[in-house]
Amino acid sequence: MPLNIRIGFFLAFRALRRASLWTTGLIIFVMVLTFLNLVVISGILVGLLQGAVDSMRTEYTSDIIVSTLWDKSYIENSPNIIELVSAVPGVDMLTSRYREASTLEANHRTRKDSDKPNLAPAQIIGINPTQEDAVTGIASKIIEGSFLAEGDYDKIVLGNYLLSQYIPIKTPGLATLDNVSVGSKIRIHVGSVVREVTVKGILKSKVDEIALRAFMLGSQFRSMIGRNDGNVDEIVIKVKKGVDPVSVRNELILRGVDKVATVQTFEEAQPQAFKDIINTFKMLGTIFSSIGLVVASVTIFIVIFVNALTRRKYIGILKGIGIHGRAIEYSYVFQSIFYAVSGSVVGLALVYGFLMPRFAAHPIDFPFSDGILVAPVEETLFRAGLLIVATIIAGYIPARMIIRKNTLDSILGRN
Repeated sequence: MPLNIRIGFFLAFRALRRASLWTTGLIIFVMVLTFLNLVVISGILVGLLQGAVDSMRTEYTSDIIVSTLWDKSYIENSPNIIELVSAVPGVDMLTSRYREASTLEANHRTRKDSDKPNLAPAQIIGINPTQEDAVTGIASKIIEGSFLAEGDYDKIVLGNYLLSQYIPIKTPGLATLDNVSVGSKIRIHVGSVVREVTVKGILKSKVDEIALRAFMLGSQFRSMIGRNDGNVDEIVIKVKKGVDPVSVRNELILRGVDKVATVQTFEEAQPQAFKDIINTFKMLGTIFSSIGLVVASVTIFIVIFVNALTRRKYIGILKGIGIHGRAIEYSYVFQSIFYAVSGSVVGLALVYGFLMPRFAAHPIDFPFSDGILVAPVEETLFRAGLLIVATIIAGYIPARMIIRKNTLDSILGRN
């Protein structure tokens, strides 16, 4: 190791050991706040949307969704497709769904002939309750009543966006049902078929595809829509732990499933708007973080400048006894590294040891998602590296400015 670096390290160690604990602690605290600003602000902004993406994956698409081609009414030859999917390595479990546009009608028993019908459009989904809950855990979203069970004929579960009491404001174009709760009788209109059913449960979800749907037993619903051949509209697949959904999707395509259906991973099935907003929030997070980085750099610049300025006489004496100016500059660089690394280490411990587990256990309750903290390790380490580099530069420049002054002027305190 070059002599100047070793001397610089010794001087930095000596200065830090003799420094006030309060001053050192305050500088490290500023570094911790800067690190958290770099990571947490963008992490929460992205996590706001990531929570919605995760909910959509959990409750709607699972890992892979196989759906109807745009020019078809259902997935042709569905029973064979389901059997084929079940045999693909890596598939853990699956559920199939019937889907049909319909109209729900409430208060039909009490409505007068002169009253306007209380109608709401909805997608009715025919499911196997056991399989659906095993894949998506949708039964846990029930807030009133209970979820469907085998044998629940003429029973229906409604998403919360179909009911007026769960919509805080009247939204133009969004028709809802009034005065409907668990036990209410409503009519469903599917094509030419009209049937009266009982509301068994109400589920609440922040995923629109769930909140705007109604659920019935698939074994009953398929006869109402004339699908006794077993052809379904959606097949949702959950892969085994550790298995890449892309590899399973590719295997399904290799076996020709894409010829009769659309095969997508949960990422591919995300609305483009989600992806655009996530990218926008990442950009905003980067801008806010950059401001924090500049503030931290200015703080370190001022601290080092004031420190070097008040020790001009000491620096002059060091230079006078033969210590190279480069060694003194290195000492201030090492002090800057100490502050930045200490702040980053404490920040990393807070992010991964406290904040991320805390957000995972108690997400932020946004109206349209359960917000989490997104902090990929690679990105976080990169931001920590930026903080360290910026701090080194901010520490070196003022030290260089002071040390370049004439040695005798420094000793005598002359400008």
